[in-house]
Amino acid sequence: MTTALEPYQAGVFDLTHKLTVEKHGHTALITINHPPANTWDRESLIGLRQIIEHLDQDDDVYALVITGQGERFFSAGADLNQFADGDRLCARELAKRFGEAFEKLRDFRGVSIAAINGYALGGGLECALACDLRIAERQAQLGLPEAAVGLLPCAGGTQALTWLVGEGWAKRMMLCGERLNAETALRIGLIEQIVEPGEACGHALLLASRVAQQSPVAVRKIKPLIDGVRARGPNTFAAAEREAFLELFDYEDTREGIAAFLAKRDPVWRNR
Repeated sequence: MTTALEPYQAGVFDLTHKLTVEKHGHTALITINHPPANTWDRESLIGLRQIIEHLDQDDDVYALVITGQGERFFSAGADLNQFADGDRLCARELAKRFGEAFEKLRDFRGVSIAAINGYALGGGLECALACDLRIAERQAQLGLPEAAVGLLPCAGGTQALTWLVGEGWAKRMMLCGERLNAETALRIGLIEQIVEPGEACGHALLLASRVAQQSPVAVRKIKPLIDGVRARGPNTFAAAEREAFLELFDYEDTREGIAAFLAKRDPVWRNR
């Protein structure tokens, strides 16, 4: 498996036909391309981690959108054929790969948006949960059905879902196997927007383009402060928030943003 992303710089990068990356302005579009259900396997999970590592080093990328190829599936999660023989060592490695990939996605220094274009189940929903924002098409179905096959979510699902929707809905979805439609997902805060079929990717790219209007340095400072509330109480970050504010004055983009506002012109971000 190659780790080189040079073709991505020219427009499209294709990782063994399971993940593709395109660049749209300051946004990277990652497409899960593993038919028929866009499932995750060892190769694609390693690939996702490598792609995010690359994007984190690309000063021209401020946001990413991840979506599924086709009209039915965002992702149906893990390819269960990998667990068919009950090999504990194989299961351990896959759990590790899921964690590494989705934690890298969660910690992406820019803004990540899941464009949910169909079924998002198991590891597919966990992928979306690792993103900062989620836009779903009206026909989408979301669930964590692992317990129905004797498994459990191993890529942050038990934690991230509970944080977003609360214990009650998390237990309904994981312990009772309840699958949600887009309307319910929006109502309980699992997604932020519903769009019509075929429109999730376009709306996600549009939202991502708005990120490019913000200082990428400021975004990198703000995001961990918001995410940190999950691990610690909101009041514990007050001092860190003030310190991060002061640190921004070490960057060119902060001076540019203020100067542009005062001059009534659009800022030109340099991501430094």
